[in-house]
Amino acid sequence: MSELESKNKEKGGQGQVLDPETFRDSISTMERSGSRKWVFPRKPKGKYTNYRSIVYIILLVLLFIIPFLKINGNPILLFNVIDRNFFIFGQPFYPQDFFILTIGAIASLVFIILFTVAYGRIFCGWICPQTIFMEFVFRKIEYAIEGDRNKQMKLDRQEWNFEKIWKKSLKWTIFLIISLVVTHFMFMYIVGYEEVFRIMQEGPFANPSNFMVMILFTAAFYFVFAWFRDQVCTLVCPYGRLQGVLIDKDTINVFYDHKRGENRSKWRKGEDRKAEGKGDCIDCNQCVVVCPTGIDIRNGLQLECVNCTACIDACDEVMEKVGLPKGLIRYASESEIENETQFKFTGKMKAYAVFLTLLVGFLGFLLYNRGEMEAKFIKPAGSTFFVKDKRINNTFNYTLLNKSNQDMVLTFKVLEPKNGEITNGNNTKIKTKKDQITKGTITISFPEEDIKLSKQNITIGVYNQDGKLIDSYETYFEGPFKMQF
Repeated sequence: MSELESKNKEKGGQGQVLDPETFRDSISTMERSGSRKWVFPRKPKGKYTNYRSIVYIILLVLLFIIPFLKINGNPILLFNVIDRNFFIFGQPFYPQDFFILTIGAIASLVFIILFTVAYGRIFCGWICPQTIFMEFVFRKIEYAIEGDRNKQMKLDRQEWNFEKIWKKSLKWTIFLIISLVVTHFMFMYIVGYEEVFRIMQEGPFANPSNFMVMILFTAAFYFVFAWFRDQVCTLVCPYGRLQGVLIDKDTINVFYDHKRGENRSKWRKGEDRKAEGKGDCIDCNQCVVVCPTGIDIRNGLQLECVNCTACIDACDEVMEKVGLPKGLIRYASESEIENETQFKFTGKMKAYAVFLTLLVGFLGFLLYNRGEMEAKFIKPAGSTFFVKDKRINNTFNYTLLNKSNQDMVLTFKVLEPKNGEITNGNNTKIKTKKDQITKGTITISFPEEDIKLSKQNITIGVYNQDGKLIDSYETYFEGPFKMQF
């Protein structure tokens, strides 16, 4: 018998003992045979669970009220890819602003990288929608209908009798209703709540394509939370894969203090554990049974860990009962545990922070200089100049995109060269509505003697009702060919 097996037998363990590192060869939710191992976590409770519940409630409330909130008549958030309408904090963005959104996306990615390098996967446990819906919505419904861990396991093993049928049916029906409701709210972020309500009122037969899309998204949502569950974090989510690249010994994570906890041994009342060479871990396994991904945090950093803190609360509860200090499992870095040093920003973290600061500064500059109006003056295809009253005339089609949050009355003026006159521009005020495109035609003329080239650059200015120059556009003006001597 091996030494490991002997130790396990002394502890009352049964079955084959695996080498301590073999847990890295497979995921925690899969049997050695390759079949799915269903996770039945015990209902967590404690300080961190309460804190997470507050965060979850705030984020869920925001999720469900934001589609109805507007700033200056614009939705706070809208990502209508189909119609190319985008609003962020009530500010409209257009395909022309794609580079700004790209810089914003890059800045968000760098922030995630910096946050992960410094604080690991805290995002997964506290902010990720998958965790919020799974642990605070669907799991709570499951606890309410089927009971806690032991009752769920018993229900899962028993035959399909009346109790199992009605409990499972009730749970799955509620899951489906929630999936349908969430799908409708997700669509509000794409087309707006008014359009979603209109589709609902008209019914599926009037909008068959929209109806089918909603059914597909509802089915996907239901599949994820009713069956796929923790597999999303382990097998699908790319963020978990970033751990191996970004996380190092100086990163804050949920860690088990092995220096204090080992050698682990069952609790015996009145014993002097330190004198007997025993660690503070009493091998109660409570940190394992509360884990929503089924891992043993005592094995070290693992792909499946989402930093949900359930194991911290479970361990602290046990430590308090047996009279040992809390914090055997806690937020800490590997260096902090091994070297007993305090967390500090490393050179890598500082480099990411500097890069992020520069990106945010550049993004702010782009937003500040984005302008209220985007104007274009283009000569119609095939058009040329004409001469009238000793003035050379060109026709231009204008396109005005009002990016502001208010309607505006505009006038045009030729800035360069001088002596340019605009018909239907200087004397006619052009009304533009917010977030809309206005098109029209103007004629620009110059005295014959002012046009020296067959194609001459000109600059047209756009002024608002207060006489402020809000945009300018450089185009070319055609004239007769003249010999240069």
